[in-house]
Amino acid sequence: MRADRLLSLLLLLQNRGRMTAPELAAELEVSVRTVYRDIESLGASGVPVLADRGPAGGYRLMDGYRTRLTGLTDAEADSLFLLGAPGPARDLGLGAVLATARLKVLAALPAGLAERSRLVEDRFHLDAPAWFRDADPVPHLAAVARAVWEQRVLRAHYRRWSGEVHRELRPLGLVLKSGIWYLVAQAGSDPAGVRTYRVSRLLDVEPTGEVFERPEGFGLVTYWEEQARRLESRLHQQTARLRLSPRGVKLLPMQFGAAGSRAVAAAGPPDAEGWVEVDLPVESEAIAVGDLLRLGPEAEVLGPAPLREALSGTVEVLARRYARGAGARTEAGWRNSVDHGCANS
Repeated sequence: MRADRLLSLLLLLQNRGRMTAPELAAELEVSVRTVYRDIESLGASGVPVLADRGPAGGYRLMDGYRTRLTGLTDAEADSLFLLGAPGPARDLGLGAVLATARLKVLAALPAGLAERSRLVEDRFHLDAPAWFRDADPVPHLAAVARAVWEQRVLRAHYRRWSGEVHRELRPLGLVLKSGIWYLVAQAGSDPAGVRTYRVSRLLDVEPTGEVFERPEGFGLVTYWEEQARRLESRLHQQTARLRLSPRGVKLLPMQFGAAGSRAVAAAGPPDAEGWVEVDLPVESEAIAVGDLLRLGPEAEVLGPAPLREALSGTVEVLARRYARGAGARTEAGWRNSVDHGCANS
């Protein structure tokens, strides 16, 4: 572990030039005292580390010195596919490995390419999770990832909507979708039994020690894209005809994503009040009612008739509930004012 840290420190100085002890400590996630000891160790091993004093001081390598110890380990090479996603790398237990791999790659690049790589990093950043949603806790993700890599059967305790189950899974791959980790695995030995499991719902996993063979011809990307298409076709069970205000036209893509954008693009001409009619694919009636209520008074459902009636009924219930609540609050306020007046008289 200390040898890896010394190499990381050396590569930091080689890639970035002069750095202070606090800066090095922050990068290596150690104390400043540890950095001092590591600098002394590098010097004792023959690495020409120079210390510049003063406000602009820090540690640097002697001009012209470059290490050639930039060979990647297997784990570091495996982690490179996550270079643009440090958060998922940490979830998989590869954060430190990825940082070392990145430093080695930068150290091996010619000066011009290394500087270009740093410029790209300063200008582009991938943030996978969606807004306003906490990430799922995934305490078993690293164990699942090892089983995926080593092709080892897992004994899993999984929480479904209908209850908890125990399964023997043959993990085939991991997918990160909108900040949520999913495991694609075979349940048992049935080649047709490939399923998708949300990693945060794994209550416990235990490797059995058994090694399995992947299904012949299975491709993770192909499987995931096919499942995504099937899910979309199942979710969008009907099409709603909507009448939208000018503000509703702006809200629809924000609330319904690509489906809302396509609906707006295919909208008919506006009427005298500026409202337009669109066709929007929606999920089951119960879900569609909740989704469409988010548009508030900026939308009117024209059809199908059962969906319009369901939405109308929901709005009536809400109107009665809020009217009753407002009346109760008004009566309570009147009583308080009377009581307050009597107390002061």
